[in-house]
Amino acid sequence: MIEQGAYIQDVSEQNAKELLIDESFNRPVVIDFWADWCEPCKNLMPVLEKLANEYAGQFLLAKVNADEQQMIAAQFGVRSLPTVMVMKDGQPVDGFAGAQPEQQVRELLDKYLPKSYDLQLQQAQGLIASASFSEALPILQQAYEDSGKRADIAMTLAIVYIEQKRLAEAEQVLEGVKLVDRDSAYEKVMAELELAKEAKNSPEIDAIKQQLQASPEDRELQLQLAVQYSQNDFYEEALDILFGILSRDLNFKDGEAKKAFTDILAVLGKGDSLAVKYQRKLYTLLY
Repeated sequence: MIEQGAYIQDVSEQNAKELLIDESFNRPVVIDFWADWCEPCKNLMPVLEKLANEYAGQFLLAKVNADEQQMIAAQFGVRSLPTVMVMKDGQPVDGFAGAQPEQQVRELLDKYLPKSYDLQLQQAQGLIASASFSEALPILQQAYEDSGKRADIAMTLAIVYIEQKRLAEAEQVLEGVKLVDRDSAYEKVMAELELAKEAKNSPEIDAIKQQLQASPEDRELQLQLAVQYSQNDFYEEALDILFGILSRDLNFKDGEAKKAFTDILAVLGKGDSLAVKYQRKLYTLLY
């Protein structure tokens, strides 16, 4: 097996199948056919090595000395040097002959390398698997925006929002999924959202809601409802109610509402999008 950190490998008949064929099912393999006497090869190789190190293993640079490995060069039909080929899933899919400028090599690689948001999605999925939802959230939010709100990333983001009981944000993300992308996976996430909505109405919360129907302006009841929401991790609902209280009376109940509000912001953390949103709202009242 090839080590994960191996970005550049020399190819021989002994390792050719492993490096050129087998590895191309894991990531793109860029084959550089070169020789000592080839001056253009000496110009191209540093460019390829620089990119291999910069991309840090997103592709494997496999170097084939065409003089020493004539059989491999013949098998790939190499007729001039340098020749570069891109292998993917066991097959050559692209390439060029002759030395090329760095920008042109980058453009070739970009067609076959995962985008930044694909890597972010993979990272987030690993965190989700270990139930690290708070850590996965900002990564997915960035991937969601960078990908142009791609459907599969949107649904993964919605799942994290649901796990964190941020149901309004989950619903907003799911509403943005195009009709053509609303497949069985989408329906499954929507079902999870509906179940989470039902779970939100605990007996304690329902009891306070019923009292508020009779006295909708009772700020004491509103504060009780906000506290119940926060205790059940429905932070957005709690913050929304508390902000409504603070908008009318910044020091309601000797500052208890303000403390509950800032405590939730502290739990969410400074970089959290929901915390940022409500921190800004609080600033509009304070200043």
